[in-house]
Amino acid sequence: MDYRNLSDQDVVAHARQGREAAFRELVGRYERPIFSLIFRLVRDREKSEDLAQETFIKVLNALDRYDPAFKFSSWIFKIAHNTALDQLRRRAPDTLSLDGSPHARAPDEIESSAIQAVAEEETPEEYASSQEVGRELERALGTLRTEYRTAIVLWHVEGRPYEEIAEIMDVPLGTVKTYIHRARHELREKLAHLRC
Repeated sequence: MDYRNLSDQDVVAHARQGREAAFRELVGRYERPIFSLIFRLVRDREKSEDLAQETFIKVLNALDRYDPAFKFSSWIFKIAHNTALDQLRRRAPDTLSLDGSPHARAPDEIESSAIQAVAEEETPEEYASSQEVGRELERALGTLRTEYRTAIVLWHVEGRPYEEIAEIMDVPLGTVKTYIHRARHELREKLAHLRC
């Protein structure tokens, strides 16, 4: 059966019946955004890969408890968010590098999940400049408080509405708005030098 055109809720219904292909479809739909969220919170590629895998194991084990009356994306992002927060709480305080991450990252690691600031039909000079802006933005993002970073990634990168972010983070809607407002303010200050 081809699950690609089915809604998340319909694919979940098939996965609950033990259809492995249906669960693989869910993983395919959410693998990148789940990794992206976890990576931006944990700032360690290897650990983020482990935590993303742990998230999908938790999802598989809890699939029978998912209520289809709610968005599947909210449910899976909440599991990923809580998994990343648990890791951050367990981890001993690390010394942060200049880019805000606990470990220096290889260029391909940064590239694999970097925020892109690229426009169509850029000249090579514009492309190089936009790549630098993307790297600066990632560095600045890494210095934000965890809750600000979570809210801004879910809203700006993953395109989740405020209401869904509130559900994922288990905070009131007004708190999400405050987090995003403060995160934008801090990012503007940290990136002010790029406006010159």
